[in-house]
Amino acid sequence: MHDIEKKLLDEKKRIEKVKAPIEMETKLREALASVEPQRNNRVGFGWKSGGIAAVVLLTVMLIGNQYQAVAYYGKKFFGFDEVTNETLQALNEQGRGQAIDRTIQLEDGSRLTVNGIMDDKNQLILYYTWARPTGKLDPMDSPLTFASLSGFLTKSNGVSEISIPNDQLNEIKGTKTFEPVSPFAKQLTLHLMSDQSITFPYDPSQALQKRIKQSINKTVAVDRGKVQFKSLTATPTMTVIDGTLQVDNYDRLPLGLYGIELLADGTSVPIMGGGSRSAFRGMLGIKFQIEYDALPEQIDILQLAFNRFIGYQSLEQKISLNTVVGEPILLVDKLLQIKGVSVTPEGVEITVITDDEILLDGVSIVGEKGETPLQTTVKHREPEYVEENVYKERVLLFDTNERPKYLLIKGMHYIKTYNQVIDIPIR
Repeated sequence: MHDIEKKLLDEKKRIEKVKAPIEMETKLREALASVEPQRNNRVGFGWKSGGIAAVVLLTVMLIGNQYQAVAYYGKKFFGFDEVTNETLQALNEQGRGQAIDRTIQLEDGSRLTVNGIMDDKNQLILYYTWARPTGKLDPMDSPLTFASLSGFLTKSNGVSEISIPNDQLNEIKGTKTFEPVSPFAKQLTLHLMSDQSITFPYDPSQALQKRIKQSINKTVAVDRGKVQFKSLTATPTMTVIDGTLQVDNYDRLPLGLYGIELLADGTSVPIMGGGSRSAFRGMLGIKFQIEYDALPEQIDILQLAFNRFIGYQSLEQKISLNTVVGEPILLVDKLLQIKGVSVTPEGVEITVITDDEILLDGVSIVGEKGETPLQTTVKHREPEYVEENVYKERVLLFDTNERPKYLLIKGMHYIKTYNQVIDIPIR
């Protein structure tokens, strides 16, 4: 029995030497301080009758302490919770990702450390620390601008970035997202815009594995074209919808693809971003990606809700400028108000207030000398909020010195409600 006691004592001493990081010690102290002391009702046992129970109890205590240490040390990256979402935080807690810990000195004397990476088929997230040993960092005058990642069969551009400084302003923690890298690469090089770079090893076996790759191949007709959804790729860090669109007025209003919702068992999956580019120099429309958070582990029903997207309404409306100044005018169900008409050295200026989600099309004025098309729109003002509605004021400029009688509007681009649902098969 003395051998068993000695082994247990040695193991206890080894575990006691393990030093937890400061943030863990703080959390444990706060948790212990909040627990009320409990009365210790000890019962004495003779060694012969209770020795085995005592050994088992001590072993369980030691294993329990060791398990907590292992769970905590499974976390790869510390200090990044404020710059990552809940999905990445959970993966980090599970010990996913690759620790790198490579540092270079930048041109201004500050230091960049690549703490690690986490990647899958959709993206690569780089965890970094930018620090200055003395003085403060100045993000407005920074040599730290990420360009790309390169490696074997890899040329990955940066996609997005988020960072936060500490209270002393001498250290910044951040994450930079890149396009996915090749699984055949064995090392990666991070290139900065300042022509500096840092190379580090890459282990593709530690990349997070793909979960779902599913064809969609569904098309939604819109007022000025069509939107085709081609596929869904779901990985542990993100869900991506790929597709193409051929819509004449797609870029006339800033909504873009943000009116398209991904539903998992009826619950909205948070949208994270997206992007688009011309396909074959625009001949095949625009290729797009919509990025959502990772999907839940268990899903029965997966859907795309095509809620809101740009639309177009023909109007062919002729408005008298002699009687309607200051009066609200309805363009279908959207508000237009003509605030004033004036003749200036630059031309005729008409100040209008409209719903924030519309853009007038085919605008001109008519006077004694004929019709004059809109030259440009100037003097945009910040949107005004009236109850739940948002209105924008702008000035329409026409190249004429003749005071007009009528305002002509051929149509309007606007954010339209479509409310179409696409079912995505799960296999």
